[in-house]
Formats: sequence, structure tokens, C-alpha cells
Amino acid sequence: MKKLLFIIVTTMSITTQAQNVLTPETLWKLGRITVLGISKDKKNIVYKVATPVMEENKSTSKYYTIPILGGNATEVKETSELLLDKNISPDGQYVLSTQEVKVNKVLGKDFYPELTKSDVQIYTALDYRHWDTWNDGTVNHVFYGGIPAPNVRLAAPIDIMKEEPYDAPQKPFGGDEDYIWSPNSKSIIYVCKKKFGTEYAISTNTDLYEYNLETKTTKNLTENNLGYDMNPVFSPTGNLSWLQMKRDGYEADKNDIIVRFKGMDINLTASWDGSVNSFQWSKDGKKVYFIAPVDGTTQLFEVNFPGLTKIAISVKQLTSGDFDMHDIIDISGDIAILNRTDMNHALEVYSYSLKKKTCLQLTKVNNEAYSKLALPKYERRYVTTTDGKKMLVWVILPPNFDKTKKYPTLLYCQGGPQSPLTQSYSFRWNFSLMASQGYVVVAPNRRGMYGHGQEWNEQISKDWGGQVMDDYLSAIDDVAKESYVDKTRLGAVGASYGGYSVFYLAGIHNNRFKSFIAHDGVFNTQSMFGTTEEVFFNNWDFGGAYWEKENKIAQKSYTTFNPINFVDKWNTPILIIQGGKDFRVPIGQGQEAFQAAQLRGIKSKFLYFPEENHWVLKPQNAMVWQTEFYKWLKETL
Repeated sequence: MKKLLFIIVTTMSITTQAQNVLTPETLWKLGRITVLGISKDKKNIVYKVATPVMEENKSTSKYYTIPILGGNATEVKETSELLLDKNISPDGQYVLSTQEVKVNKVLGKDFYPELTKSDVQIYTALDYRHWDTWNDGTVNHVFYGGIPAPNVRLAAPIDIMKEEPYDAPQKPFGGDEDYIWSPNSKSIIYVCKKKFGTEYAISTNTDLYEYNLETKTTKNLTENNLGYDMNPVFSPTGNLSWLQMKRDGYEADKNDIIVRFKGMDINLTASWDGSVNSFQWSKDGKKVYFIAPVDGTTQLFEVNFPGLTKIAISVKQLTSGDFDMHDIIDISGDIAILNRTDMNHALEVYSYSLKKKTCLQLTKVNNEAYSKLALPKYERRYVTTTDGKKMLVWVILPPNFDKTKKYPTLLYCQGGPQSPLTQSYSFRWNFSLMASQGYVVVAPNRRGMYGHGQEWNEQISKDWGGQVMDDYLSAIDDVAKESYVDKTRLGAVGASYGGYSVFYLAGIHNNRFKSFIAHDGVFNTQSMFGTTEEVFFNNWDFGGAYWEKENKIAQKSYTTFNPINFVDKWNTPILIIQGGKDFRVPIGQGQEAFQAAQLRGIKSKFLYFPEENHWVLKPQNAMVWQTEFYKWLKETL
């Protein structure tokens, strides 16, 4: 009897414990994993876990190793001795590094050194600011030098780019993936967009350059390609490979794997209707493994490398399921090591058996936290669009979902505009958190999503307010037919292009929605063109400049597809969020929208983060963001 009572009490305790749901506070206590690499002995994965400390408004990090075959994690204090350094030349003679180099006069003191208190900045061309930083005349350059040793004085590292006013690594996000050694240690391959000022702002034409250590000369290896050339890697047999987009100015073009073999460039993914995120060679150089979006997820693929033989190139999908595979860390023999997420779980490291087709979770940083939570359920739904296509829509249901109840429902509008909506895990736009606060979430894979073919992805360009808006409305209207959806409590939320979507829907929704939230959204396509820093993006997606009066495609972007032209139909409460250091969608976009809402007498709020860019990165700011997000929904929905 006592044993039975113990079982009942224990079961009740577990059940009660499991009824806890994800909250913003819990979300911002989760550990965030960054894999640093595989240990030199090939036995362990070396990784970092960053944990936000809200009181200090920053994160603290700890370092660990865990066996590739599975086992317990071990904390380590130092990782440099555990890992191979890719920046050391294969012959062990040199090491690559990067430094900022001052190459242009920009600041007042550069021109007028006697005026020490002047803070003026003087520009004669575009690219005067990028992402969240003003151009101060410095650029990133790649250097090489001897490897430091005790009591040995070395010559100063050599700048392989000399006085060139170009960045390598690429700003703002490029790292040491932008430069590599050749297998014979005689040259350095690096990525660079050798354009300056206005020419830089209107182009995506990065190239691969080879610097020869003996001759001190540089050669452009990809000058015939006008789009992005990125992520150079040598195969185990010494063939240079990289990712390539064809069209200049198109940042979301099809991304293919190129291999230079005996003087010829072989496109391994040309006939495959998809776009590659990242890739890695097999150890024998006969295959390339890669990550790519497919049907609302990102998965692991392989493609054979036949060289110049008549063997057909064949792409094969290896993993499948409602999860995302990210970042191939290593593939050796039968085992692939990858990062993995799903909508309910933050990133953890997994191994995947290429033979058994099975996954094994290796790191378990957040398992304990999730074990205490009742998690939402997510479902696939396929909706027929207005042009007769089948569109995947993710529907995320609250924990302990009861189909006899009615739930307020959110239409989630993805940014991009061309980006996949998959089983990722965000620490801001978190579907699991939204559902855990009692909302049904509707997340459509509308036009402009990778993973449904290149035609589907490209259809959004120059058509921001067209078919994609019908896709949004088709998704929410279809799900709203369900008895569990409270049709009187629908909201629409989104950031970036998703913010544009919210602004646009606010003028055309015909009273479907009761509340809107737009973060860093494009409100006025004309002023957006005049203030954003990467002009190539607007040139491509809007079809040209607003002053091109004879350009009917461009004019449609600035009239029919411009949210400002529908403000007279706004009648719904709206929360507008804006980062002060967002130069991609500058502050004026949020200001214009808030001013319009206020002067129209619409319930509205302006949430301004002076030191945040296109994202919200500081823990306390993120907590304010989450608090205000759900506070607004509670007030208006």
C-alpha cells in the first residue's frame, strides 16, 4: 500500500512539474552551444556553452569536450591545445591573422589634425555605413607571419592586401572561413569584394583571390563569375571548391557547389533544384556532404564527385524528419557530427550514422530544463494558394492543447524576404514560447522560402505586395476554419520583411486581424531605398530606383506595394519596434509608421532600442522585448 501511495504521489508530482510552460525567463536561461571543432586526436567534440546572466546584461561561457561516440561531457579551461589551427600553414611555417588597417581619410581629425574636438565624418561615396557601424576609413586585411616561439623575435606580419581599400574577411559577418592556405603552403586563398564606395554598395560580386607568397602577386580566380563566390575549401585531393551565386546584385540567388578540377569548374548542384547552405568533403574526396533547406526543414545531403568521367552527378538526401540539421562539424567513416534543432529545442550536437540512418544526441545542455516543461505540438498543414499551388504551413499548438477550446491565433510573417522557415529555434521569434503563452501560431512557407524549388523562392522578388500577401491570407483563413481558432482574436507579427508584411497587411486585411506587431519593418519603400546601406538589395527586389518613372516594375514597388499608400485604411492597434543601429532597415521606417499610426488616432506603441541593430542581442533588452511583446498581445488580442 505504501509503495502504491508512493507511485501515485510521485506520478502526481511529475505531472504537476510537467505542466510548467516555457516563459521568457526560462528561454533566457538556456545554454547556447557553439562547436569549436574536433579534437586533434579525432576522439572528442570541443564546444562552448554561453549562458545569459540577466543581472549583468551579458553571457558567461564554459568550455567542454564530449566523445564523438557519446558519453559524458568534461569541462575544460583551455581549448587551444585541443584543436588544430586551420590558420597555420600545412608546412607549419606561418600563421594567418587579420587586422584592421586605416586606408582612407574619413574623420575630421584625418583632414584637420589641429581641430582635435571635431567629430565630423566626411564621405564622397556610399558604403559610408554598413549593418550597424559607420565607416571610419579602416578595413579588414589578411596577414601572414612566422609562428611565435619563446625568446624568438619575428619579423612583422605581412599584409597580403597592402594599401587596398577592401575588406577580407568580409564585413560585417565574415570570419576565418574567408581565407585558407593552399595544400602546399605556397599561397593563400581569400574572399574579397574588390569594390569601393558606391560601387561596393550596389554589388554582390565577391571573388576568390590567390596570393602567392613567393612572387607577392595576387590573382583573381573567379573573375568570370559576377555574383557571390564564398567559402573556399580544398578537397582532400587538392581541388579548390567553393559556394557560388551567379547573378550580381542578387543576394538570394541559387547557391551552388563549384569544384575546380584540371582547369575546369564543375557545378555539382547545377541540376538540383535547391540552394546550398554549407558543405564538407568526405575524407576520400569522392563525395561532398552539404546542408540545404527542403520542405520546411534543413537536412543533410550528399553529392558524388565524378571528376571528368562520364559518371552522372547525383544528389541524395540523407536525413529527413521534422528537425533542422545545421553546420556539418565533421564526417569521418560512418559518422557525421552535426548541430540540430527543432521548434521546441535549442541547438544541441548530434551524431548521424550514414549506414544505420539514425541520430544520437551527444550534448544535453538543456535536457533538464525541457524535462520540466509541457511543450507545444507542431503540425504540417498544406494549404491551396490562390494560384493553385500547395503551400506548407506550420501550425504550432499550445501545450496541453484542447481542441474543444478556442485560442487566440497569430499569423507569423517571416523576414528575408528570401529565407527558409524551418525547424529552427530563435531566442526572440520563438514559436515554442508563443504557443506556450496560449497562442496558436500559423507560420506559412509563403513565396520567397528556400526548400520548395528556385521558382517558388524567386517569385517574391519585385512582387513584395503581390502573391505573397495572398499566401499569408490563404494560410490564416484556412487555419481559422478550425473550431479551436478564435476568429475574433487574430494577430499578425513579424520582423524585417515580416515587419513590412505587417505594415502592408494593416492596410488590406479587411478587419481579419485585431492586433499587429512589426519589428524593424520596411514601411516606406521610397525612403527605404534612399537610406538603406546595401543598395543592391533594393535595386534587385524593388526592380530599380524610385526616380525611374518609365520603369513600371520599380514604380509598382513604390506605389502599389508601398505600405504608406494604405495607411488611410489602418484601423487596428499596432506595436512598432525599432533598433537605433539598424542600418539595413533604418530608424526612419519605424518612426514614419508610428507617426502615421498616432496621427491617425490608432492605438500604438513605439518600442525603441537605441543600441540594438536589426536584432536584439543584449539580455536585458531581450527581456524587455519579450515582456512588451506579450503585454501588447494581452492588451489588444
